[in-house]
Amino acid sequence: MKVFSKKLCVVTALVFTLLLAACSGEEKSANDSEASSDEKIQVLTTIAQIGEPLSAIGGDRVDVESLMGPSVDPHLYNPTQSDMTKVDEAEVIFYNGLNLEANMVDMFQSIRDSKPALAIGKTLPEESLLDDEDGARDPHIWFDIDLWEAALDAAVEELKAYSPDDADYFEENKQNYFAELDELREEAKKLAEIPEENRVLVTAHDAFGYFGNMHDIEVVGLQGLSTEDEIGISDIDETIGIIKERTVPAIFVESSINSNTIEAVLEGAQSEGVPVELGGELFSDAMGAPDSEEGTYIGMYRYNVNTIYEALSGE
Repeated sequence: MKVFSKKLCVVTALVFTLLLAACSGEEKSANDSEASSDEKIQVLTTIAQIGEPLSAIGGDRVDVESLMGPSVDPHLYNPTQSDMTKVDEAEVIFYNGLNLEANMVDMFQSIRDSKPALAIGKTLPEESLLDDEDGARDPHIWFDIDLWEAALDAAVEELKAYSPDDADYFEENKQNYFAELDELREEAKKLAEIPEENRVLVTAHDAFGYFGNMHDIEVVGLQGLSTEDEIGISDIDETIGIIKERTVPAIFVESSINSNTIEAVLEGAQSEGVPVELGGELFSDAMGAPDSEEGTYIGMYRYNVNTIYEALSGE
């Protein structure tokens, strides 16, 4: 009898252990399911000009990562193996398009069948885009606040389509963000106070066409739309001639481009007795550090407006 009781206790303990394990497994499965439903949408962007606004609009429903950080030139950027992994793991991808990320076009086209990959520049009307004298499309659309708002709106619609349950949340955040863009437009109107004869923006490459178009400023880029374009002595001499003819008070370097060429222009103009100065560094193809004001789209744009205003208005 004692033997039987001992065996019964062992069996009972075993059954209890199995039931406990089963319950624990069910609880774990339920927790995993709940955690899965709470996971953020993994969003990947090429440039931070796209990523930072979408992070603000997406809020706690998205996890946004940008491949290209401060001082990175998107025209020359080649994807790394780790970038390929990030592309593979992302749920939704946004890039500028218009040949800005020239070395990544084939990669994005190849993944469109498996996940959303939107070139936000391609969502804009053709007639709103600028071309250079050779007919090349200007990809620097973020410098026109109106165009950038429309491009971001297309990106948000893509997020809504991917996660309809979050659509109202995204829309509310978008409206709040666009209200900040309205304030930025008002701030940028100070550029109209620059004397008309001084409204000439000389930079390292032709990235500010949309900026000049929006704010009625003539833009002179030493290099073409892409930083792949070569610069010759004739380009430097021609730029010096424009500075001399227009009595341009200041010229600018860019954070993502080597300053040597602009410095050569500056030295050449000054050697001819032209009183031109270095107006400062502008953010063109890349924004500032992520933890800085210039690491946001609005902060970067505001910084450029203030830097240009102070250098060209003489204040």
